[in-house]
Amino acid sequence: MERLEKAPPTLRRSATTGSSSNRILASVVLPLLLGLLGLLASPPSKSTYHALFLTLADNATAARHLLALTRRPHVAGTPANAEAASYVLDVLSSASFSARSASYDVLLSYPVTRSLLLSPSPPPFSAPPVAFDLIQEIYPGDPYATSAAESVPTFHAYSRSGSAAGPVVYANYGRLEDFAALGEMGVNVTGAVVLARYGKIFRGDILKNAEEAGASAAVVYTDAKDYRGRERWFPDGPGMPPSGVQVGTTFRGIGDPTTPGWPSAAGCERLSPAEVSASGLVPGIPSLPISARDGEEIQRSVGGQVAPGEWQGGEGAPVYRLGPGPGFLNLTYIGNETLATIQNVFAVIEGKEEPDRYVILGNHRDAWTFGAVDPSSGTAALLEIGSTEWVEENREMLASRAVAYLNADCPVRGSGFHASTTPQLDELLKEVTKKVEDPENFSQTVYDSWTLSPNHSPQASGGATDFAAFIQHAGVSSLDMYFGEGYPVYHSLYDDFVWMRNFGDPFFHRHIAVASIWGLVALRLADDEFLPFDYSSYASELQRSAKIAKDQAVNTPVSFAPLYKSIEKLKRAASTVDNQKKGLESKVGLLKWRKDPLTVRDVNDRLMMAERALTDREGLFQKEWYKHLIYGPSAQDDYGSTMFPGIDDAIWKAKRLNSSEAWHFAQHEVWRVARVIDQASLVLGGKFT
Repeated sequence: MERLEKAPPTLRRSATTGSSSNRILASVVLPLLLGLLGLLASPPSKSTYHALFLTLADNATAARHLLALTRRPHVAGTPANAEAASYVLDVLSSASFSARSASYDVLLSYPVTRSLLLSPSPPPFSAPPVAFDLIQEIYPGDPYATSAAESVPTFHAYSRSGSAAGPVVYANYGRLEDFAALGEMGVNVTGAVVLARYGKIFRGDILKNAEEAGASAAVVYTDAKDYRGRERWFPDGPGMPPSGVQVGTTFRGIGDPTTPGWPSAAGCERLSPAEVSASGLVPGIPSLPISARDGEEIQRSVGGQVAPGEWQGGEGAPVYRLGPGPGFLNLTYIGNETLATIQNVFAVIEGKEEPDRYVILGNHRDAWTFGAVDPSSGTAALLEIGSTEWVEENREMLASRAVAYLNADCPVRGSGFHASTTPQLDELLKEVTKKVEDPENFSQTVYDSWTLSPNHSPQASGGATDFAAFIQHAGVSSLDMYFGEGYPVYHSLYDDFVWMRNFGDPFFHRHIAVASIWGLVALRLADDEFLPFDYSSYASELQRSAKIAKDQAVNTPVSFAPLYKSIEKLKRAASTVDNQKKGLESKVGLLKWRKDPLTVRDVNDRLMMAERALTDREGLFQKEWYKHLIYGPSAQDDYGSTMFPGIDDAIWKAKRLNSSEAWHFAQHEVWRVARVIDQASLVLGGKFT
């Protein structure tokens, strides 16, 4: 990576921004860091310039960057997205960074032909079918009406091309338990077109479950109950308009489907289309996303049993029934999967004393439409391609040099602070949020309001997000943070600057709060002599999660004794390294580096590398790309992350099969996790057995 020639003397380790094309907050944070360092003729105490950093952010600047970046829809691989990359590069360069971009050629998915016809009964048809227009409507006075014409038509990226027809079967949220319930109620899904609603699991898993149940195709809609509730719809309120459609990828892997585990460089080895299909990570049936209005019209055509109460819609919705039929859908989707070029933008502030250690800040730039809220709603593979290809290309460098990856996946959606971290960063995040003003109430800190929320501790590192490649593939400690939870216009045409200005963050104070937390965490990781990692927190989180896993395996032959034993070892190793840090900090003042630099470096290496030890080269069973055995995607929901994913999946499968082989495999997964935790303990201890 290129580095700044005039390195700031106050940073010990290098701060790097990049991975998958940074957007607004990176454009705010890094110029702030550089401006801060330029203000200081001689370095004062760390706390002084950390406090000064918190005074430099400007909400008007944040708004200006967002407005510039959301001027046009900018799907990956398009000229509009290349233009957004140039904007970010120019902003970073104008702040005197040594900035650059790197390109990858990746397989992206675009729609060519779409149609959806609804007949009131199966053939022979007694009446002409209803043809859905599949268009998200422009509202009166929309300032982006002209630009909206550039948006890609609504589609499911990587959905199978083809046509299918069949009676409609309603499958609630498309979860495994929903299809199991249909079977118990005597509803035959074979040959049907499944109607499911968004809201609980990843859309790719909805299609996988429908396909395995025998469906010929699927349509997935944004139910007003989940995406509007009692709110008025946009532009009069934050809710999803009746014609709003959630688009997105259906690929259940990470990165470019044709280069699993290696970077998508020009001329590289690639899987064939047949090999990609055979991987099982792309749907085997065609599908389309549709609006709440179209979903309700299809619901009215369905007969049969009345769906259970929890499957019903909200106020004003028709009575939901299960089918099959008599409503009959004819669906066609033809997609174009093609190699296209994407750009990642990077800039580096080089540290003085440990410039070979990197603190990485990053997020997405490309978006499904305008992408005002969700800069990580990347396009199709679209979800992680940029950061994933870069991690795959630089995996060994990251393994030896990356301190942490700090992500802002879709950082401002509404009120209330949330975070996902690897647990050794928990205490650092709490310390930092105690120093940042709450954007909702300036008389208190973010930490004050966070402690009042139901989920007031950092959660487990998530699944389908920017930092999946960093933590789940390379084993780099990671953190993600955001204000608000789900937001109604997710992945739709209405995720634009107007929605953000009116509902997401009217004064852009939440943007500044995220930028402040993001930057201050980066400064602490780059500056502190000893990395502010707390593995006692990690051990405690493992203990809690082990109990949950054990409770799920009650009355089974699986023993969790090896796992509990390994966690106790980690507790002792964490205590040992903490005591060593405290001893070194108390012994010597300003001269400690001159007296024992190798000891300090050794402690930091152990703190950094312990996370890597929690990976396994073989990866998760049938998901080999995911190397981390503590955090990974759930087999039932690629959106979600679960603790001990291998154990969780194995127990779930063993309960279903109830064979001695399945229970033996579940026990094997417990042993695998115990072994990597033992390895992490050895790394923290810093001594051979």
